[in-house]
Amino acid sequence: MDPAATLTHVRAHWAGILPSSPVYSLFFAGIRIVDARREDVGSDSSSGGRILAHLPVGGIHVNSKNILHGAVSAALVDWAGGMAIAAATGRSQTGVSVDIHISYVAAAREGDELEIEAWVQRVGGTLAYTSVEIRRRKLPPLPSNGDDSHDGDDHRADGSQDGGDHKKVDPYAVAKTRGPVVARGSHTKYVAYGEPRKVPPAAETKPEAAKAVEAAETEEHRSRKGT
Repeated sequence: MDPAATLTHVRAHWAGILPSSPVYSLFFAGIRIVDARREDVGSDSSSGGRILAHLPVGGIHVNSKNILHGAVSAALVDWAGGMAIAAATGRSQTGVSVDIHISYVAAAREGDELEIEAWVQRVGGTLAYTSVEIRRRKLPPLPSNGDDSHDGDDHRADGSQDGGDHKKVDPYAVAKTRGPVVARGSHTKYVAYGEPRKVPPAAETKPEAAKAVEAAETEEHRSRKGT
Protein backbone atom coordinates (compact mmCIF):
# COMPACT_ATOMS: atom_id res chain seq x y z
CA MET A 1 0.00 0.00 0.00
CA ASP A 2 1.50 3.34 -1.05
CA PRO A 3 1.82 6.15 1.56
CA ALA A 4 -1.15 8.13 0.25
CA ALA A 5 -3.38 5.04 0.32
CA THR A 6 -2.17 4.14 3.82
CA LEU A 7 -2.97 7.62 5.11
CA THR A 8 -6.41 7.50 3.48
CA HIS A 9 -7.08 4.10 5.06
CA VAL A 10 -6.03 5.20 8.56
CA ARG A 11 -8.11 8.38 8.38
CA ALA A 12 -11.12 6.37 7.20
CA HIS A 13 -10.53 3.84 10.00
CA TRP A 14 -10.51 6.68 12.54
CA ALA A 15 -13.60 8.31 11.03
CA GLY A 16 -15.43 4.99 11.44
CA ILE A 17 -14.45 4.61 15.09
CA LEU A 18 -15.06 8.18 16.28
CA PRO A 19 -18.90 8.26 16.28
CA SER A 20 -19.21 5.00 18.24
CA SER A 21 -16.62 5.75 20.95
CA PRO A 22 -17.84 8.14 23.68
CA VAL A 23 -14.36 8.40 25.25
CA TYR A 24 -12.58 9.09 21.98
CA SER A 25 -15.32 11.52 20.95
CA LEU A 26 -14.90 13.38 24.22
CA PHE A 27 -11.11 13.66 24.18
CA PHE A 28 -9.98 13.32 20.58
CA ALA A 29 -12.56 14.97 18.32
CA GLY A 30 -9.92 17.57 17.47
CA ILE A 31 -7.07 15.17 16.72
CA ARG A 32 -5.49 15.39 13.25
CA ILE A 33 -3.69 12.49 11.59
CA VAL A 34 -0.99 14.16 9.52
CA ASP A 35 0.89 11.09 8.29
CA ALA A 36 0.58 7.30 8.13
CA ARG A 37 2.81 4.82 6.36
CA ARG A 38 3.84 1.19 6.15
CA GLU A 39 7.47 0.25 6.69
CA ASP A 40 9.61 -2.86 7.05
CA VAL A 41 10.60 -3.86 10.57
CA GLY A 42 13.07 -6.47 11.77
CA SER A 43 15.43 -8.71 9.88
CA ASP A 44 12.58 -10.67 8.32
CA SER A 45 11.27 -7.52 6.56
CA SER A 46 7.86 -7.98 8.16
CA SER A 47 5.42 -5.14 7.69
CA GLY A 48 5.19 -2.38 10.27
CA GLY A 49 3.27 0.86 10.42
CA ARG A 50 3.81 4.38 11.71
CA ILE A 51 1.46 7.30 12.27
CA LEU A 52 1.87 10.93 13.29
CA ALA A 53 -0.95 13.02 14.76
CA HIS A 54 -1.47 16.43 16.39
CA LEU A 55 -3.84 17.30 19.22
CA PRO A 56 -4.39 20.77 20.74
CA VAL A 57 -4.58 20.55 24.54
CA GLY A 58 -7.88 21.99 25.74
CA GLY A 59 -9.55 22.41 29.10
CA ILE A 60 -11.08 18.94 28.88
CA HIS A 61 -7.61 17.35 28.72
CA VAL A 62 -6.09 18.81 31.90
CA ASN A 63 -6.32 17.91 35.58
CA SER A 64 -6.83 20.10 38.65
CA LYS A 65 -3.22 21.33 38.35
CA ASN A 66 -3.92 22.50 34.79
CA ILE A 67 -1.54 19.98 33.23
CA LEU A 68 -2.28 17.13 30.84
CA HIS A 69 -4.22 14.43 32.70
CA GLY A 70 -2.53 11.05 32.91
CA ALA A 71 -5.71 9.33 31.78
CA VAL A 72 -5.67 11.34 28.55
CA SER A 73 -2.06 10.33 27.88
CA ALA A 74 -2.97 6.68 28.49
CA ALA A 75 -5.94 6.98 26.14
CA LEU A 76 -3.62 8.46 23.51
CA VAL A 77 -1.32 5.44 23.80
CA ASP A 78 -4.36 3.20 23.32
CA TRP A 79 -5.63 5.22 20.36
CA ALA A 80 -2.30 5.68 18.59
CA GLY A 81 -1.30 2.02 18.90
CA GLY A 82 -4.49 1.00 17.12
CA MET A 83 -3.94 3.55 14.35
CA ALA A 84 -0.39 2.27 13.80
CA ILE A 85 -1.71 -1.29 13.49
CA ALA A 86 -4.25 -0.07 10.94
CA ALA A 87 -1.38 1.47 8.96
CA ALA A 88 0.66 -1.74 9.14
CA THR A 89 -2.06 -4.24 8.29
CA GLY A 90 -4.66 -2.35 6.28
CA ARG A 91 -7.35 -3.93 8.45
CA SER A 92 -10.64 -2.32 9.38
CA GLN A 93 -10.44 -3.92 12.84
CA THR A 94 -7.29 -3.63 14.93
CA GLY A 95 -8.20 -5.91 17.83
CA VAL A 96 -8.58 -5.36 21.56
CA SER A 97 -6.04 -4.21 24.13
CA VAL A 98 -4.34 -6.77 26.34
CA ASP A 99 -1.57 -4.60 27.82
CA ILE A 100 -0.71 -0.90 28.08
CA HIS A 101 2.32 0.65 29.77
CA ILE A 102 3.05 4.36 30.07
CA SER A 103 5.80 6.51 31.58
CA TYR A 104 5.09 10.16 32.33
CA VAL A 105 8.10 12.33 31.52
CA ALA A 106 7.03 16.00 31.44
CA ALA A 107 3.97 18.22 31.60
CA ALA A 108 1.84 19.77 28.89
CA ARG A 109 -0.64 22.55 29.55
CA GLU A 110 -3.81 23.94 28.06
CA GLY A 111 -2.91 25.81 24.90
CA ASP A 112 -0.02 23.47 24.01
CA GLU A 113 -0.22 21.19 21.02
CA LEU A 114 0.74 17.54 21.30
CA GLU A 115 2.53 15.53 18.65
CA ILE A 116 1.74 11.81 18.88
CA GLU A 117 3.93 9.31 17.05
CA ALA A 118 3.22 5.58 17.13
CA TRP A 119 4.90 2.70 15.37
CA VAL A 120 4.49 -1.07 15.18
CA GLN A 121 7.29 -3.18 16.62
CA ARG A 122 5.85 -6.49 15.44
CA VAL A 123 2.59 -8.04 14.25
CA GLY A 124 2.24 -11.76 14.92
CA GLY A 125 -0.54 -14.24 14.35
CA THR A 126 -2.52 -13.12 17.40
CA LEU A 127 -0.68 -10.17 19.01
CA ALA A 128 0.62 -6.83 17.77
CA TYR A 129 3.17 -4.77 19.69
CA THR A 130 3.38 -0.99 19.35
CA SER A 131 5.32 1.91 20.85
CA VAL A 132 4.04 5.46 21.30
CA GLU A 133 5.71 8.78 22.04
CA ILE A 134 3.76 11.90 23.02
CA ARG A 135 5.63 15.17 22.62
CA ARG A 136 4.88 18.82 23.25
CA ARG A 137 4.99 20.15 19.73
CA LYS A 138 7.18 23.07 18.76
CA LEU A 139 5.41 24.95 16.01
CA PRO A 140 7.60 25.68 12.98
CA PRO A 141 8.57 29.30 12.30
CA LEU A 142 6.36 31.39 10.05
CA PRO A 143 7.32 31.13 6.35
CA SER A 144 9.47 33.91 4.93
CA ASN A 145 10.44 35.11 1.44
CA GLY A 146 7.22 33.81 0.00
CA ASP A 147 7.94 30.22 1.07
CA ASP A 148 4.57 28.53 1.47
CA SER A 149 5.96 25.24 2.81
CA HIS A 150 4.18 23.53 5.66
CA ASP A 151 4.28 20.23 7.50
CA GLY A 152 1.25 18.60 5.93
CA ASP A 153 -1.11 19.49 8.79
CA ASP A 154 -3.80 20.95 6.54
CA HIS A 155 -6.77 18.66 7.01
CA ARG A 156 -9.74 18.76 9.30
CA ALA A 157 -10.86 16.16 11.83
CA ASP A 158 -12.89 14.40 9.12
CA GLY A 159 -9.79 14.05 6.95
CA SER A 160 -10.81 16.63 4.33
CA GLN A 161 -8.25 19.09 2.99
CA ASP A 162 -8.35 22.84 3.47
CA GLY A 163 -7.83 23.45 -0.23
CA GLY A 164 -4.63 25.46 0.22
CA ASP A 165 -1.90 25.28 -2.40
CA HIS A 166 1.05 24.11 -0.30
CA LYS A 167 4.32 22.36 -0.95
CA LYS A 168 4.29 19.05 0.90
CA VAL A 169 7.04 18.51 3.44
CA ASP A 170 7.75 15.17 5.10
CA PRO A 171 6.45 15.70 8.67
CA TYR A 172 9.06 13.29 10.07
CA ALA A 173 11.85 15.34 8.50
CA VAL A 174 10.79 18.62 10.11
CA ALA A 175 13.04 18.33 13.15
CA LYS A 176 12.08 21.76 14.46
CA THR A 177 8.56 20.52 15.18
CA ARG A 178 9.84 17.86 17.60
CA GLY A 179 9.46 19.17 21.11
CA PRO A 180 10.14 17.67 24.54
CA VAL A 181 8.71 14.25 25.33
CA VAL A 182 5.63 14.32 27.56
CA ALA A 183 5.02 10.56 27.81
CA ARG A 184 6.18 7.26 26.33
CA GLY A 185 4.15 4.10 26.18
CA SER A 186 3.73 0.63 24.74
CA HIS A 187 0.52 -1.04 23.67
CA THR A 188 -0.16 -4.71 22.93
CA LYS A 189 -3.35 -5.74 21.13
CA TYR A 190 -4.98 -9.08 20.40
CA VAL A 191 -5.33 -8.73 16.64
CA ALA A 192 -7.10 -12.02 15.93
CA TYR A 193 -10.25 -10.38 17.37
CA GLY A 194 -12.81 -9.92 14.62
CA GLU A 195 -10.94 -12.13 12.17
CA PRO A 196 -12.75 -15.09 10.56
CA ARG A 197 -12.65 -18.17 12.79
CA LYS A 198 -10.46 -20.94 11.40
CA VAL A 199 -12.51 -24.14 11.17
CA PRO A 200 -10.42 -27.29 11.69
CA PRO A 201 -10.66 -30.22 9.26
CA ALA A 202 -13.73 -32.44 9.63
CA ALA A 203 -11.70 -35.25 11.18
CA GLU A 204 -10.68 -32.95 14.03
CA THR A 205 -14.24 -31.84 14.77
CA LYS A 206 -15.67 -35.31 15.39
CA PRO A 207 -16.67 -36.04 18.98
CA GLU A 208 -14.36 -38.40 20.81
CA ALA A 209 -17.14 -41.01 21.13
CA ALA A 210 -17.66 -41.02 17.36
CA LYS A 211 -13.93 -41.44 16.80
CA ALA A 212 -13.88 -44.41 19.20
CA VAL A 213 -16.82 -46.12 17.45
CA GLU A 214 -15.20 -45.56 14.06
CA ALA A 215 -11.92 -47.02 15.28
CA ALA A 216 -13.69 -50.08 16.75
CA GLU A 217 -15.60 -50.71 13.51
CA THR A 218 -12.37 -50.46 11.52
CA GLU A 219 -10.64 -52.96 13.80
CA GLU A 220 -13.61 -55.38 13.58
CA HIS A 221 -13.54 -55.17 9.79
CA ARG A 222 -9.84 -56.00 9.76
CA SER A 223 -10.40 -58.99 12.07
CA ARG A 224 -13.12 -60.45 9.85
CA LYS A 225 -11.01 -59.95 6.77
CA GLY A 226 -8.15 -61.86 8.37
CA THR A 227 -10.24 -64.97 9.30
